[in-house]
Amino acid sequence: MSRIGRMPIPLPPGVEVEIKGNKVRVKGPNGELFRSFDQAISISLNEGTLTVSRPSDNRIHRSLHGLTRSLIANMVEGVSRGFQKNLELVGVGYRAQNVGEKVVLQVGYSHPVEIIPPTGVSVIVAEAQRISVQGIDKQLVGDVAAKIRAVRPPDHYKGKGIRYAGERVRLKPGKSGKVGIQR
Repeated sequence: MSRIGRMPIPLPPGVEVEIKGNKVRVKGPNGELFRSFDQAISISLNEGTLTVSRPSDNRIHRSLHGLTRSLIANMVEGVSRGFQKNLELVGVGYRAQNVGEKVVLQVGYSHPVEIIPPTGVSVIVAEAQRISVQGIDKQLVGDVAAKIRAVRPPDHYKGKGIRYAGERVRLKPGKSGKVGIQR
C-alpha cells in the first residue's frame, strides 16, 4: 500500500467537497477549485474525511494513488489557507514595484520587465527587494514564482539575481591568474 495514498485527508471547518464520479470540486473560504482524476482511483467522503483507494496493486494504480491523494490534499489546503512563495531581489539597483495588476522588475537590463500574473494569483511587492506570490492553486503559484525567478536567475559568480527566500547560492571562484610566471 502507498503510505501517502492511504492517509485520510481531514476537512477543516468551512470546506465543502463535492464528488461526482472522478470529478472533485472543493469549496472553501478562499475560493473554489475543480479537478478531474483518473477513473480507476476511487475517492470517497466519510464523516469529514476524504479517502482515496485504488483497485489493484498494478504499477499505474500505485503511482496514481499517491498522486491523487496529494493533489486533493493541496486543493483542500489551498481553499482553506492558501499558498505563498517569497522571492528576493539581490543586486545593486534591483527593484520591483506594483503597477496596477502587473509587476515591473528592474533587474539590470536596459528595459524594465513587466509580468502580468494570471487570474487566481496575486503578486505583492512589500519592499522594493521582496516579492510575495499568493494564491489557492499550488501549481499556479509555483509556476508564477518560477517565471519571475527566470527573468534573472541567481548568478553563481557574483550572487546577483532573483532567488527564492532562504535559497542559498553557492558562489564559484572566479578566474585564478597564473602567479609568478617569468618571461
